[in-house]
Amino acid sequence: MPGIKKKRAVLTGAVMAASLLSLTAHAANKQQIEEGRRLFNQNCVVCHQPDAIGKPGFAPSLSNPELLSIASDKFLESTIRDGRVGTGMPPWAHLGRKKIKAIVAYLRSLSKVPNRSAEVDAEPAAHGDPRLGKTWFEDICATCHGKHGDGYEAGGTGTAIGKPGFLNKASDGFIRETIKHGRSNTRMRGFSGPDGLANLSDQEIDDIIVYMRTLPKKQ
Repeated sequence: MPGIKKKRAVLTGAVMAASLLSLTAHAANKQQIEEGRRLFNQNCVVCHQPDAIGKPGFAPSLSNPELLSIASDKFLESTIRDGRVGTGMPPWAHLGRKKIKAIVAYLRSLSKVPNRSAEVDAEPAAHGDPRLGKTWFEDICATCHGKHGDGYEAGGTGTAIGKPGFLNKASDGFIRETIKHGRSNTRMRGFSGPDGLANLSDQEIDDIIVYMRTLPKKQ
């Protein structure tokens, strides 16, 4: 019947167009990832090491799944663009937006975990007692991150989590998830649950986050 044949032809054409669009997008994505890999090896590998595995006390891992599952593209791109003032991470704004996006696409390709950043960033803001958070921070976090979160400058293996370059970009959810679950293949262990290093409660973790927000004033 002419009507049915016409509908089938239209449907077939739509399926073919969708398939072609998918293949084109896939090819473009592969090209972007390859460009990002090249740019990473040109500009980032000296500090962050091959495959972005990082080096304790020198540069953090950018390829561990916990980071890539909770870090938004905006977080990663703005960190590359602006760097981290007061640390060894310089700004790379001169690369331009397109090249920075390619580097982030390459980093994403190193992990197959789902991107949960929107969910994590939507977590409620931390509410707690900074005085209690200070006690926990100095007893637990300062060992690696320094008393004021100065990071490697303080001689530890942890990053500078007390400086504006990090705190102005990281949501409370991002910090909360990091404290809870840690980062595999790094020195950052989780601090929640029976397998955690300290089995901190949700409220104790929020106390730490609230205290961390005061750290830039202590620099």
